[in-house]
This record gives sequence, structure tokens and C-alpha cells, in this order.
Amino acid sequence: MTQTAFVESCAKTVTGSAAAVARRSRGRPKARQLLKLLGDKKKILVTTHQHPDPDALASCVAMCTLLQQKVPGADVRVSFKGGIGGGLNEQFAKLTDLNPLPWDDAALLAVDAIVLMDTQPGFGNSPLPPTVQPAVVIDHHRPGRGGRSKPKCAFCDIRPDVGAVSSIVFSYFMELEVKISADLGATLLFAIESDLAGAAGQPGELDNIALSNLTLIADTRKLYRMRYLDLPQNFFISYAQALNNAVFYDTALMSNLDTIPSPERPAIAADFLLRFDQAKWALVSGIINGNLLLSLRTYPGGKFSAAELMSRLVRGMGEGGGHRSKAGGAIKLKEGTPAEIERIRNVLRRRYLRALGIKGARAQRLIPKQEIAASVGARNTAPVTSTKKSGAHSGAPEEPAPTDL
Repeated sequence: MTQTAFVESCAKTVTGSAAAVARRSRGRPKARQLLKLLGDKKKILVTTHQHPDPDALASCVAMCTLLQQKVPGADVRVSFKGGIGGGLNEQFAKLTDLNPLPWDDAALLAVDAIVLMDTQPGFGNSPLPPTVQPAVVIDHHRPGRGGRSKPKCAFCDIRPDVGAVSSIVFSYFMELEVKISADLGATLLFAIESDLAGAAGQPGELDNIALSNLTLIADTRKLYRMRYLDLPQNFFISYAQALNNAVFYDTALMSNLDTIPSPERPAIAADFLLRFDQAKWALVSGIINGNLLLSLRTYPGGKFSAAELMSRLVRGMGEGGGHRSKAGGAIKLKEGTPAEIERIRNVLRRRYLRALGIKGARAQRLIPKQEIAASVGARNTAPVTSTKKSGAHSGAPEEPAPTDL
């Protein structure tokens, strides 16, 4: 294929993507309706769930970019409640153009419109007080969890069949024929990839359109930096804990992490552990800031969704929900003692196995103890060598962080 033919092919792909997005959006809130609603607003706040992940962060970046271009005269700002939370999410945020304002509940009353991304009013991770309602809600989680119904707002675009909120915001750019820069393209592409990561990730039609389109325009250097971040020692400690503590009962796998330095660790571990060929479900917990965080993964097509099972697991103890194949939850610890944590995890294990109809199955270690002992023995007898990656962090390896990060 000649270079000219290749360029023409790429142009046809982009044009086809725009047309496909337009077809996909029929019967849904249109981007022009969003602009009509916000057209006369002077102060617009864009926000998302507490401790945002790359999809939440990227969708906020993209929404701010779109509104700054299409709502002239508006002061569009972004703010996050509870901070970004460290870890991979914090490293990703540093590579974006975000410059968030400090969160202030009192300041919410001073804005003309609030745009809430990747969550909904009343959800456990929503940053908004019950008395404050957003003008716009854009999300891909199923409404109605725990008896809650679809939120009442002037513009509500909730698409549970879409894998990433960044894909929804991408569709607005396509509908309005607004150019996506190479820098923003890399940010959106990585965010969609990360939200669809793992065996439980299931892209929808819109996600596939966004992925194919953004691949053509993304800044490859920036995308590489996002995909291959240098990681601290505590990241690998979490991985080791997840593997060493993993047990499975028939097709249900469980693992517990100790204190985690950033909230994404259980999700990363669950994504990885679901790849075990005997597992159809993977549940991982970790402790941070006085909370027991949970991440649940499964394959689509089961008798119920991950969101439904998570709701059963945390019933009467905490908050939880998600998608068909991916869900999360949190339980507030009263004392944080080892006895309390063990008691809660035992309750979760019993509910987990009962809901899946697993009876009488004995726990089997994913990594048998003799295998761990053998690997440790081999390590102790091996000669010690030292290497340093060019451009890697200098100094001593980072130790696991305390719970009050």
C-alpha cells in the first residue's frame, strides 16, 4: 500500500467512526443538547468519583477541553474530592493537563452548573453532598443499585453498555466534529484501555470505535510513557501478597492484601488473578485509610453480574456496585484491629461461596507453600548481582506506605 493510500485509509476510518458514532447515539442525549444546556453558564465545575482512576481523570480532561472550546466565556474548572489517591492513578494524572482546584463543599453553591462524570448522585463514591444536585451526569454504571433509580438532572447520559466514560465523551467530539489533539488522544486511548484491562474487560461497540479512531491520532511517545510507568517496590509487594495469599474454592478465587498504599491495588490484582484457568470469579480485598476495599471480577454471561454479587457481599456492612463483569466495594472499619478485619473477611468468604452455590469445596492455595519455600531457597543460594535501569528512580526502594496516605 502506498503512503497516500494509507493516509486515505486512515481518513476513511475516522469518517466511518464519526458516522458510526452518530448512528450509535440515536435516541440518546446529544452533545448539542449538552451545549444548549450549558451555553449560558459562567462557572462550570467538572468532577468525578472520589480517588479517580484513569478513565475518570481522562473523561474530565476531555470534557473540560470540549466545554472550553464550545462554551465561550465560561470558566470551566475541575476538582476532585479526596485527592487522586497515589499509585498508578497519581502517576497518570501527572501526565495529563489537569490542574484541579482544591475541593470545597461550600464552593459548590457558587458554580452555575456541576458536571458529574463516571458516577451518579447517591452512589457511595460520589463527591457531592445529598443537598447538591449536578446539572449533568455522564456515566456507564447501571442506575438503580441498592434501590436507587436513574438520577434526576437536566442532562443525564448513562450507558451501561459502554466500557469507559472516556468513550462517551469521545462520541461528543465526533458528533460535534471537534478535533481531538494527539495529546488528548493518547490520554483518552490509555484511559479506555485501562478501564477495559483484564480478562473481565468487555469493550462495547462505542469503545471499539473509540479505540480504532484514537489509535490513529494518539501521541505515541506520550502513550508509551503512560503504558510503561516506573513502579515503586511497594507495587511488587502488593503483587506478591496477592499471589501468596490467593486461594480458590472450585471456580471462585479469593485473595487478601494487607495495608495498601493506593486504592487501585485490589483491582489490579483481581484483573490478574482472573486469568487463572480454573477461576470464573476473583475477589480481592485490601486495607487503606480505615476502609476494607474490595474488587470483584468475572466473565460475562453468568447467572448474575459482578455488581449484583458485590451488593450481596457488602449488604449491611458497606457500599458496592459496578458492571456485569467488574465491581468494587468498600466497608468502613470501626476499629481496624486484626480481629475485626478477619471477622469481616470470613463473612465475605461465606457470602461469596453461598451466592455462587459452592458447597463443601476445600480451599486450595494458588501457589502451594512448597513452591514458595523452594523459590525462597533458590533465591537465598543464588549469587547477588546489581543492575540499574537507565532513567530509573535513584535511591533506596520505596517502602510500603502507611494507611493514612
